[in-house]
Amino acid sequence: MRLPARVTVVDVSPRDGLQNEQARITTAQKVTLVNLLSAAGMSMIEAGAFVSAKWVPQMADTAEVLAAIERRPGTRYAALAPNVHALDRALATGTKDIAVLAAASETFSRRNTNQSIDESLATIRTVCERALAAGLQVRGYLSTCFGCPYEGDVDARRVGELTRTLLDLGVFEVAVSDTIGVAHPGQVWKVLDAITAHASLSKVALHFHDTRGMALANVLAGLQAGVTTFDASCGGLGGCPYAPGAAGNVATEDLVYMLHGLGIETGIDMDKLLAAATFASNRIDHALTSRYFHASRAVRR
Repeated sequence: MRLPARVTVVDVSPRDGLQNEQARITTAQKVTLVNLLSAAGMSMIEAGAFVSAKWVPQMADTAEVLAAIERRPGTRYAALAPNVHALDRALATGTKDIAVLAAASETFSRRNTNQSIDESLATIRTVCERALAAGLQVRGYLSTCFGCPYEGDVDARRVGELTRTLLDLGVFEVAVSDTIGVAHPGQVWKVLDAITAHASLSKVALHFHDTRGMALANVLAGLQAGVTTFDASCGGLGGCPYAPGAAGNVATEDLVYMLHGLGIETGIDMDKLLAAATFASNRIDHALTSRYFHASRAVRR
């Protein structure tokens, strides 16, 4: 089996992980979580989102979080900035990394951004032009690449086309996302094959939710295909306000354990990563889904 020697793990727990949590997470607690993830050796952390506090109240303090975190050399700190107003807020914080988002299904695009796919791409074009002119790095998310909660199956060819479009608009990487956790390895290969007709997999990350317990299997399928960047969430936190029933992202601890077991370097310290998961577990009102986290606690008892 030919696997990459090194993989980049992007931890999205401070944004994608916390956005759907019901328990109140304070600004100071979010800052501590980001700092613990930095200490663990993450190369990129999605620290928050400049979105409507009315619809996603957990992200209301993103500017304050970005102002207070300890910035570790070698770690990049991103925030979701899906429109021009959000970009203005991001620029005011001095952040150097933002993320934009589009969807591969029309209904999800309208539910998530109140725009059609074409309208959202026009918005992304403007955001990218301004962000790149200001020296920012822009990452792209493409949601519902493996299935939509409203429309069902999504055409893999459309995913490939939209991936190319986002890259042409100026994003450095597209996180091809299984927003509701329906993907399986065979589908991963099919979608990645469709993408390679339009773009190199070196420009692709994979973002899996674990609703059906397939996330790690899907990561392995991605590794076999040649993908070297994966999103994950500390403790398995996550969910989507616009994708009913979606579970959290693949747990960062589970992912790193598997990668290290395969002899793949990540630069991440597992003990320090577990410290971040432990901190998160004490701030939410439900158990974490990370298998490695629970196994490590059982052993230590």
